[in-house]
Amino acid sequence: MKRKILFIDPVPGPIEPNFKSYLELGKASETELVIASIESGPEHLEYRFYETLVLRDILSLSVKAEKDGFDGVVIGCFYDPGLYEAREITKDLVVVAPGEASMHIASTLGNSFSIIVGRDKWVPRVLENLHRYGLKEKLASIKALGLGVNDFHKDPERTMKLLMKAAEEAKTKDRAEVLILGCTMQYGFYNELQENLKIPVIDVSLAALKYAEFFIDLRKQFSWKTSKACAYESPPMEEMLKWGIYPP
Repeated sequence: MKRKILFIDPVPGPIEPNFKSYLELGKASETELVIASIESGPEHLEYRFYETLVLRDILSLSVKAEKDGFDGVVIGCFYDPGLYEAREITKDLVVVAPGEASMHIASTLGNSFSIIVGRDKWVPRVLENLHRYGLKEKLASIKALGLGVNDFHKDPERTMKLLMKAAEEAKTKDRAEVLILGCTMQYGFYNELQENLKIPVIDVSLAALKYAEFFIDLRKQFSWKTSKACAYESPPMEEMLKWGIYPP
């Protein structure tokens, strides 16, 4: 089944070649994957203020993606900025994000999971999303490495050591059955951790990509798509056009 997916990197600048190649290896052969970044803004989204600044660009790219014939969009940040808003403003587009996707996958693969994040600053934001997704009871722990978004690949060996230490604690002390690497920039580390710990370790970028493929297939085969009955009801088009706010 053919699928066309836009992966939105919600920060400006060129896409890292290694990250693009990494996602290409993870996609299904029938999937056409396009990666796009926003034109301007902060270089990471570790702060709520930064999230707010990129929200309009995320929504604009999502609306444009649907008009351009994409089947789905992945919002590439573990905080899932604009996830609900993008589902509301689009019609039939599959919209997913790494946090929700990885948490739901982890809750199916094991009875409990731990999340490894970069800094303590991230913990309250992640907990909010856990509550929103109804998965707080599945959480074993959240571990912080003391690294910012742009630090993970500066010294990969050091990052791996920090990840391994946190992951072992989560498994042995917190009894986590699944681990989530809680940042899209933690890409490339899951396999070594998984081989050593012998439990599932989820790369959130790959999780979101496969989640998008799954829901596109459901929509195409069974017409199962985002409900517009209540929470994701779209704003009236006549209002948005009258007020000059469409497209976002």
